[in-house]
Amino acid sequence: MNAAVIRKLGEPPRCEQFPEPVADDNEVIVQVRAASLKPVDKQLAGGSHYASPRELPSICGTDGVGQLHDGRRVFFGGCRPPHGAMAQRTVVPSAFAFPVPEGLDDELAAALPNPAVSAWLALAFRAKLVSGESVLILGATGVAGTLAVRIAKLLGAGRVVAAGRNQEVLSSLRELGADAIIRLDAPAQDLRESFLREAGDSGFQVVIDYVWGRPTEAFLAAATGKTFVAIRTETRLVQVGESAAPAITLPAAVLRSTAMTILGTAGIPPVDVLTEVLQQVMAYAVKGELQIDTVRVPLADIEAAWDRNYPGRRPVIVP
Repeated sequence: MNAAVIRKLGEPPRCEQFPEPVADDNEVIVQVRAASLKPVDKQLAGGSHYASPRELPSICGTDGVGQLHDGRRVFFGGCRPPHGAMAQRTVVPSAFAFPVPEGLDDELAAALPNPAVSAWLALAFRAKLVSGESVLILGATGVAGTLAVRIAKLLGAGRVVAAGRNQEVLSSLRELGADAIIRLDAPAQDLRESFLREAGDSGFQVVIDYVWGRPTEAFLAAATGKTFVAIRTETRLVQVGESAAPAITLPAAVLRSTAMTILGTAGIPPVDVLTEVLQQVMAYAVKGELQIDTVRVPLADIEAAWDRNYPGRRPVIVP
């Protein structure tokens, strides 16, 4: 079968022949119809992710949409190495094959769940967003960040501030529910002042961070207390991505002067939680309330498409 094969970490995959997958107990073979190309796929293939493959060759792709032997269309994840989603066929645990409702085409059904479910889990499962709380999205102009703005409102956030680097996308986020916007490419002092201004007296109760690096350092500098004061609000910062940088400098004063909790996404949640959130995301997508733009890429073109930039769109690999 044809597949996007990694032979060396750090090099783009190529469309090559690869052995067919064979299902073990409690697994299913999926005839792949579409698989999205995400930042995490590139991190895994590049060797920079904690879950990068340890044995090569391996097939790219963490999830996608396909068809089971009985004709059911499913969204799938958890491919068993060395198999991945960017292939004609793959193998996954039966528990990680979820029904796709009518009304969603393959490309949207493949591209939407990963960033939307991630944003939903970060907001509801990790940050435990409470209705009426203020939310800051760092990296709101990326595909996942844009969805996080909309999902925060769907989950009842009282105020959502969108911070990003793409000015064109940033200007459009008010239509998705952003109450204010911040340019992350502003000079450091201006950026800190923007965070202080938009936090106001009540502060941000939830921060979803897709960027890390300099923008996060600027936010933490703005949040650092300057005097001894009574705690008025707690901030839960969920670290999701590292599009700006993989590391930050964290002064101890940040954590001593504020009620700040820094959380990770914590990998894959329990299957029942994942299933419920995926169903919610799919339902909103069918109603047209959660959408992203996609671009179709044939599997044969994976090497050429790997490092190509698709601003505001999610490439979808089609076998």
